[in-house]
Amino acid sequence: MTLPMDNVRVAFPALALADDGLPRLYLDAPAGTQVAGRVVEAMSRTMIEACANDGGTFRTSVATGAIVEAALAAAAACFNCAEDEVIFGLNTTSLFFQMAPLIAADWKAGDNILLTRMDHDANVSPWLQAAEARGVEVRFIEWDRETFALKLETLPDLIDARTRAVAVGHASNFLGTINDVTAVCAAARAVGAVSIVDAVQSAPHIALDVAAIGCDLMAASAYKFFGPHLGIMFVSHRMQGLIRPLKVRPSVDAMPTRLMPGTPSFEAMAGTTAAIEHMAWLGIAAGTVGGDASLRQRLVAGLAAAQAHETELMRRFLTGIATVPGVTLHGIANANRLHERVATFTFEIEGHSADAIAADLAARNIFVWNGYYYAWEPAGVLGLRDRGAVRVGFTHYNTLDEVDALIAALKQIAG
Repeated sequence: MTLPMDNVRVAFPALALADDGLPRLYLDAPAGTQVAGRVVEAMSRTMIEACANDGGTFRTSVATGAIVEAALAAAAACFNCAEDEVIFGLNTTSLFFQMAPLIAADWKAGDNILLTRMDHDANVSPWLQAAEARGVEVRFIEWDRETFALKLETLPDLIDARTRAVAVGHASNFLGTINDVTAVCAAARAVGAVSIVDAVQSAPHIALDVAAIGCDLMAASAYKFFGPHLGIMFVSHRMQGLIRPLKVRPSVDAMPTRLMPGTPSFEAMAGTTAAIEHMAWLGIAAGTVGGDASLRQRLVAGLAAAQAHETELMRRFLTGIATVPGVTLHGIANANRLHERVATFTFEIEGHSADAIAADLAARNIFVWNGYYYAWEPAGVLGLRDRGAVRVGFTHYNTLDEVDALIAALKQIAG
């Protein structure tokens, strides 16, 4: 299951860029990955060859309709759901804010919802605001400071017959932890609560499967998985039956139009299809699946190949970071638990501010983030809202040599 790295890297035009002879080292993937070349081509073709709204009988409109159908099929393969359970939006944050008041319409005083102390605020604030508007109690599930995992044993004390919604992140954009969302959604389903999963951080690394997870809502953002700025959302048939959509009167009452007011970005939809096809191509490139397999089969194989490569990157990083003086890593560092995390690492170096470390790395053309990355809750647990921390993230286009270059730079910074 070895990826041909030369071919993989050629698939991303940005990886060939250099500044004053210094190559760019992209370790900022958790905030947004580089874009596959096929994505750029698909979006350009759409704006040239299919610049029209869909629903017409003329060529450009028919071509646009085909783009929409392909995007629905690709997103359905990504989520492992039916095509009439998919919608598109600006991004995951916008989609959650759009859905929150619809889901909360029948909440009453005395009801409660459950959120986590680990999530990006996109999967917290929309539900907090909806709860405040409806006078509903908000509960939080905490995470263990030693294991960096949610305290799932507390679920029976947090979910009851008056729980109306449970929101959980599939993977943490701060700690890197992959959460047992299947268990959380099962607990929600047992009391009839709506289950909501933020898959933004997991989508570039592991195959999503709403059928196995059993959630009502799942969202991801294409710019986090090698595509354009667009959000994709799974809305289960059950969920569709529970909400009254906001739409203009002439709009048809059928998916996806029912939950997608206004004209979408057709070029971004084409780019998202291409991004999903890129991830599916990885399986072919690694030699683990044939080109005649279904898109879903190729996608699962592709992400398995990516995950195997990223596991090696994580091993190299953890070995290296342990040699950097004064480092505190906030997340799973046990090499035997790498299957429990994605390749997103947040850390501090004693005596050096996160801002200064990020600036020093940027001067070396190594791109990382500093701050708390909208992860308001976990940053609060760790007391990092004010000073922040450094975050690096690896994906399948990164190499072991790049990990080594990062570690060498951090050693120089740490002194």
